[in-house]
Amino acid sequence: MPDMDELLDQVRKQTEEVQRIQRSVEAMEVKAHSRQNEVTVVLRGDGRFTSIDIDPRAVRQYDARNLSEIVLEAVNNGLQKLAEASSAKFAPVIESAKSIEA
Repeated sequence: MPDMDELLDQVRKQTEEVQRIQRSVEAMEVKAHSRQNEVTVVLRGDGRFTSIDIDPRAVRQYDARNLSEIVLEAVNNGLQKLAEASSAKFAPVIESAKSIEA
């Protein structure tokens, strides 16, 4: 059974690793598109969108309602990609924590 100093050291190391990963996630940029690439969005790891680009042909081709659905599709795709990328970055820490609990 590990002593208290060893456990505290493990917790400190994990906390530092989580903070390092969090900084890398926040610095990440994710690009996503609507199904037919009419809309492209870019968002940062902190969840803030930095750009939304709409193909000019889509503006002429679709009415406002359809275009808003296409924008929403690209935004949701971006959020999903961000969640997946964040989970992938944190996976090693989560697995490490599980092994300590066991």
